[in-house]
Amino acid sequence: MAGHMNAPISASIAATLARIEADAQAMSESILPAAEDRAGGRSGGFVDSMRQAIDSVNAQDRIAGDKAADVISGRSDDLVGAMLASQQASLSFSMLMQVRNKVVGAMEDLIKMHI
Repeated sequence: MAGHMNAPISASIAATLARIEADAQAMSESILPAAEDRAGGRSGGFVDSMRQAIDSVNAQDRIAGDKAADVISGRSDDLVGAMLASQQASLSFSMLMQVRNKVVGAMEDLIKMHI
């Protein structure tokens, strides 16, 4: 009887892990088109993908800040480019936060399960 109760839990854990992997894959394809490590091969795992995603979002934010500073100081008149860079950085950050929230939610679900 106990074996039958563990099957739904195992299936739920497998489904949750599959969702996390799918979210990480979608994130790495959207934010990190190259997703390559320093050696030139594919990155190794979820932690590396998250670290690269954070670095990518941070770089986009720096670029947007630099473009805005250039427009404000008068070094550039590309207001549209600065606004687009700002929106792109904002959307990337929002997507990163959504992935983070899904991962945290999945981990909380796993912690609450009685195995």
